[in-house]
Amino acid sequence: MEITGAEIVVKCLQEEGVEYIWGYPGGAVLFIYDELFKQDKVKHILVRHEQGAIHAADGYARSCEKVGCAIVTSGPGVTNAVTGIATAYMDSIPLVIITGQVPTPAIGLDAFQEVDTVGITRPCVKHNFLVKDVKDLAMTIKKAFYLAATGRPGPVLVDVPKDVSQHKTEFIYPETATMRSYNPVIKGHPGQIKKAAQLILEAKRPMVYAGGGVILGNAAKDLAQLVRLFGFPCTNTLMGLGGYPATDKQFVGMLGMHGTYEANMAMQHCDVLLAIGARFDDRVIGNPKHFFEEKRKIIHIDIDPSSISKRVKVDIPIVGNVKEVLHELMKQLKELGGKPDEDALKAWWAQIDQWRAKDCLKYDRASKIIKPQFVLEKLYEITKGDAFVTSDVGQHQMWAAQFYKFDKPRRWINSGGLGTMGFGLPAAMGAQLAHPGAPVVCVTGEASIQMCIQELSTCKQYHLPIKIVNLNNRYMGMVRQWQQFFHGNRYSESYMDALPDFVKLAESYGHVGMKIEKPEDVENALREAFKRKSDLVFMDFITDQTENVFPMVEGGKGLSEMILSEEL
Repeated sequence: MEITGAEIVVKCLQEEGVEYIWGYPGGAVLFIYDELFKQDKVKHILVRHEQGAIHAADGYARSCEKVGCAIVTSGPGVTNAVTGIATAYMDSIPLVIITGQVPTPAIGLDAFQEVDTVGITRPCVKHNFLVKDVKDLAMTIKKAFYLAATGRPGPVLVDVPKDVSQHKTEFIYPETATMRSYNPVIKGHPGQIKKAAQLILEAKRPMVYAGGGVILGNAAKDLAQLVRLFGFPCTNTLMGLGGYPATDKQFVGMLGMHGTYEANMAMQHCDVLLAIGARFDDRVIGNPKHFFEEKRKIIHIDIDPSSISKRVKVDIPIVGNVKEVLHELMKQLKELGGKPDEDALKAWWAQIDQWRAKDCLKYDRASKIIKPQFVLEKLYEITKGDAFVTSDVGQHQMWAAQFYKFDKPRRWINSGGLGTMGFGLPAAMGAQLAHPGAPVVCVTGEASIQMCIQELSTCKQYHLPIKIVNLNNRYMGMVRQWQQFFHGNRYSESYMDALPDFVKLAESYGHVGMKIEKPEDVENALREAFKRKSDLVFMDFITDQTENVFPMVEGGKGLSEMILSEEL
């Protein structure tokens, strides 16, 4: 029996086991929406802006091990979605996005609500497709899910013209998909793994540097096994937090622009660096020229060959799935039977402990004004580190990364590569639907939250009891910090002097609002919020306007050229 392209789209989603699809209807996708209406296996979540749809699908995918799905209409639906797509692309998040397109005869004729979706999204997707024949639709969607989830994950877009969604054909969903030009390497080269094992055993000042690839590759347990077996220090990138337990004594904190003094100094002065699922980006190692002033051997494990030696030349490249490679590396290390030099390792830890003694994350705990760090510490204490924490982008994001100790993977959900304000609330919606009943917290600022604040309406419709922690310093905080440090205290357009009453705003959407102005009220407010298990609670914490994020590595500087709080 022949069925329409719209029916095929929905049946493909069902075959892939899609639980939720986030979206916003429009003319070019109405036939698909009609088919979504007729079934109940795939639940549609109506957002209030297409950017929110992509971020929600993204938050869902990050917090579990599934592909996130979204659907938007043509023209402005697509262009509104691009920021979310680029966010997912930069952080390698598996998404499948269905977009509507004008009918095939109208493509290229500037039809109503037409944009060149394939052209616009090409730079920020793993791959995209324009389906011109309904007979190709099922296989194309199968390929989209295959591409999104394998190799280095990423967003894949399928553009479906309106007439294709109306045309009919026989439906057969393929069991597998193959693409001649796409064959991701899973297993690492045995010879390279053996070389890496030998180098690790020779290390005097070893360092393990793990990124988001450990999370995406579900390799956190394998990483912990390796690190604990040899007693090495371990650091995580912003995207890798939770990949190694933050409460473990071998964890030296996050590294990079706002990383700890001990993590950055250990990165700079190690003699063997094991990089796992990370890409040596500019916010992590600063200036590559400075990084190479100290000699070290580098082993780099990554599933994406284009990420290896892109910014930093490495000595032993290993292309493969992180989990598979770590498993083989452990096997090789056990076969070789040796152990690193224990005396040298003891001396290395003594040096790291000296750096730790700097206490680079200290702040004024006696302040009469709420310090944002204090709010995050109390949030960690009350949730016992067991919440799913999303964030927007700015100072609050860095404080969350520094002060909330992530012991488990997929609990920290933030926009790392693109740095997208507005990400936090819709991402929290995705995480909450993926984990009903679990505590989900959105850490945000008064500037970021207003980027996608309309999604409070979505939260009301679907009864999502997210807890919003708004660190309100009445400034675009990170912009103000840079203006203070590098632009002579000229706070050009960073002051927010027309803020809404967030309590009343939350209440107008049907939620609970709280305003907290004194440090002694912080803990009680958080405890009260988490008691309200069925309510979204918006907590507006009025924080110190002058507080800055430390340590800080200025752009273009090296890892050991940190600005510490006591230096100002």
